[in-house]
Amino acid sequence: MSYLKARDGLARYGQVAVAAEVAYASPHRLVQMLMEGALARIAAAKGQVARRDFEGKSRNISWAVSIIKGLRNSLDREQGGEIAVNLDDLYDYLCRRLMEANSENAVTVLEEVSGILGEVKAGWDAIPPHLHRGSALRQVSSG
Repeated sequence: MSYLKARDGLARYGQVAVAAEVAYASPHRLVQMLMEGALARIAAAKGQVARRDFEGKSRNISWAVSIIKGLRNSLDREQGGEIAVNLDDLYDYLCRRLMEANSENAVTVLEEVSGILGEVKAGWDAIPPHLHRGSALRQVSSG
C-alpha cells in the first residue's frame, strides 16, 4: 500500500469518526468541536504561511472564519444577556483579525487569534460535566 493510499484511508476514517461523534455529541461537545476545528485551521494556516503555501493558508483561514461565524450565530442573545453580547463582539473581532492575517500573511495575528480563542475554549472546557446536557446550557455559558 502506498503512502498516499494510506493517508487517504486515514483521512476518510477521520471523517467518519468525526461524523459519528457529531451524531451523538451534546450541544456542549459540539461547541468544543467547533472551537477545536477553528484552532486546528488557524494552526494549519500558520504552517502554510511559513511554507509559503498561500492558497492553503487562505483556505484554512476562510474555514476558521466560517467556524467562528457559526459560533457567533449560535449565541442565544435572549438568554445570554451581556455575556452573549460580549462573545458576539469578540467573535466579530476574531473574524476581522483573521481576515487581516490572511491579507498580510501575518503569523503574529494568527497567534493572537489562536490565543484568544484558546482562552474562550478553556472557559468552555471548565464547565462542569453535569451541566453539559442541560436544556438551559447555551453557548453563552463560556463567558
